[in-house]
Amino acid sequence: MTQLTDPADRQDLSNKQFVLATDLDGTFLGGSAGARADLYEWIGNNRDTVGLIFVTGRDPGFISDLTRNGDVPRPDYVVGDVGTTIAAVGADHVLTPIRTLEAEIAAAWNDAGPRVHDALADIDGLRRQPTGFRYRVSYDMDPDRFDRAALRIVAGLGLDALVSDNRYFDVLPKGISKGPSLSRLLVHLGVAPERCLVAGDTLNDLSMLSLGVPAVAVGNSEQGLIAALAGQDHVHFATGEGAAGIAEAILALDLLHRNAA
Repeated sequence: MTQLTDPADRQDLSNKQFVLATDLDGTFLGGSAGARADLYEWIGNNRDTVGLIFVTGRDPGFISDLTRNGDVPRPDYVVGDVGTTIAAVGADHVLTPIRTLEAEIAAAWNDAGPRVHDALADIDGLRRQPTGFRYRVSYDMDPDRFDRAALRIVAGLGLDALVSDNRYFDVLPKGISKGPSLSRLLVHLGVAPERCLVAGDTLNDLSMLSLGVPAVAVGNSEQGLIAALAGQDHVHFATGEGAAGIAEAILALDLLHRNAA
């Protein structure tokens, strides 16, 4: 990942007919090989009218490696690290953070990493992930051993804790997650909400699926996410898993015809 900057050659998504903002694991990368291939091919054949944003817990290095071999489409932008990275993606697959959008994130984090490490060092059921994130600390969580005192400790540090898929524990800057960061990016790019579809499958996707823009919880979604989204009319609850669920929602919500004008 390059130094913080404001990329001058950013992709203009404001006039795209349709913008897909999707989680990766279990969502864009989920489902059958055939469903993934069909969705990826459709996106690749329609890049003039279709924009692509990855909204993921994955780090920039993972995303660059994922798309370099051409099997997975290269996104135009990435909201990564559970919302703590907001970046443009170049033709070389390198992510360039957008300084104006990340300034609030950096300020809210305030170099909290060492304090988090120290405060949670003796908590049962947490194993710190080895990747060095800029504005978050993440753990693998053992739900049978997890000491919920960690939630109180994180709150006492003035930060947010996020548990997802009953196996991940993320410590994030206060008020920062996938949804707020995606919303900030869409406004920055001038993308009208009705031209966007957000897709996810776990509780760390809740904040973006609750934005009020067209959304899909794919068929393999975590039950906690389904329960949290109950009654939200803008959300399509797909039967298809992963990529198949995304394709199902595009058709069910009639997004292509609705945005054709």
